[in-house]
Amino acid sequence: MIVIGGSTSRDLAKELAMLLECKCILASSTRFPDGECYTRIEGESLNDDVVIVQNTYPDHSIIEMLLLQDAAKRMGARSITLVIPYFGYARQDRIFKPGEPLSAKVMANHLGLVCDRVITIDIHKESVLKNFKCPASDIKASGAIAEYFMDKGIDLVLAPDAGAAERAKDVGTRMGLPYDHLEKTRLSGTEVRIAPAKRGCVNKNVLIVDDIIATGGTILAATIQLKEAGAKSVSVVCTHGVFTGDAIQRLTGGNIDALLCCNTLESKVSNISVASAVAEELKRAKKKKGILRKN
Repeated sequence: MIVIGGSTSRDLAKELAMLLECKCILASSTRFPDGECYTRIEGESLNDDVVIVQNTYPDHSIIEMLLLQDAAKRMGARSITLVIPYFGYARQDRIFKPGEPLSAKVMANHLGLVCDRVITIDIHKESVLKNFKCPASDIKASGAIAEYFMDKGIDLVLAPDAGAAERAKDVGTRMGLPYDHLEKTRLSGTEVRIAPAKRGCVNKNVLIVDDIIATGGTILAATIQLKEAGAKSVSVVCTHGVFTGDAIQRLTGGNIDALLCCNTLESKVSNISVASAVAEELKRAKKKKGILRKN
């Protein structure tokens, strides 16, 4: 097996290859003066099962992924597995207004043209995986998150809303801790209270767990109210730290005691690795007859 790291996922690719005890090639990627992408996989031939690790976010990373797939195929890859740490466009999985594209399906259809298997991490909507014409699976980052915070003195695990309650349950159960979700209660036309739906947070070290943080506005507002309600500390973790604009600075400069994310998107706070979970999934896939095509 050979692991190829795209420009968005070099550190994850290197760690994954180390765990699998296989060769790692970091593809070179540059931009022409007109902005078009140039990428190259070093070497004359691959002649092995290939794992390409690359995000499909932001937009230009999708082009790089498509070019890497083509290059790997032309170099004789026996099979191609895509590890997509952060799958862009997964949130547009249905049509809300006439004239909109079904973006998640479009991406899955194109990415699936030149691959034998797809692995994602905490994809926003698992139903998107059905759009791939090859086997596709989603890995949960809950195990890595729970392991990281196991000895950090956390008392309560919270989801930011009811829709993410299962994620808090998974992390909390793994840590042997109570879990709950935040609930908004409208107090007046202009005032809203954000607090745990059932459990109290007084004098507790709280961990808020989310899948994606972009602007962080809701998380920051929830943290302030949790502190006002008596929480001793509030730590925040997400799988995918998109962190648009100055989100990291705003989140780390106030009431949040710790901000971390997984290394699906590399940043200065991506200190939780999902490499072990990906390695185990690749090992399981290789043992299943017919999933990785042999030429």
